[in-house]
Amino acid sequence: MAKRYWNINLEEMMEAGVHFGHGTRKWNPRMAAYISAKRKGIHITNLTRTARFLSEACDLVFDAASRGKQFLIVGTKNKAADLVARAAIRARCHYVNKKWLGGMLTNWYTTETRLHKFRDLRTEQKTGRLNRLTKRDAAVLKRQLSHLQTYLGGIKYMTGLPDIVIIIDQQEEYTALRECITLGIPTISLIDTNCDPDLADISIPANDDAIASIRLILNKLVFAICEGHSSYIQNP
Repeated sequence: MAKRYWNINLEEMMEAGVHFGHGTRKWNPRMAAYISAKRKGIHITNLTRTARFLSEACDLVFDAASRGKQFLIVGTKNKAADLVARAAIRARCHYVNKKWLGGMLTNWYTTETRLHKFRDLRTEQKTGRLNRLTKRDAAVLKRQLSHLQTYLGGIKYMTGLPDIVIIIDQQEEYTALRECITLGIPTISLIDTNCDPDLADISIPANDDAIASIRLILNKLVFAICEGHSSYIQNP
């Protein structure tokens, strides 16, 4: 695996509030090793460990991207949704940022069927075929298209299971994480002080509620993916 310097700066992470965890009453004891202090009733994450695991995650995604592997980024809560979409588009990754539909990966046949329907409806809309239907029939299909766009728009070009899944907020995306574990898909998960650090393949302890924290973590991973893609294009 390639070892590179990803410019992960502790001061930068502090400015983004990466170190702020949940209240001390709302924590998972398994996170004890990743917590450095308590301050005003809030757990403080050990940023040295955060930097270490974030660096490992960057190495992993760089290596995977340099070999043409496919990524899926999952983050559906309001604070993460737009950041996830922008990051995924920038890194040419698939993404889910509205709602995780149960069985999206473990029942891939059904997901693939929905994706085929989605692509067919998009083609019919682009060619103007929907406009040639009765108003009632067109309205039904347009509603279907809108629904599919909302929930599957970020994976419309996904033709098989992803090679690596990046999860923003393990608690929120627990169903997605369990599906990855079931299928043996490697995961990178952003975890706050209320999470179990032993579930994902690489857990990055960080504030999963602050937009600045989520943006910083995603930016580091996306940069590494883009660097990996560049390496793959130059040396296919």
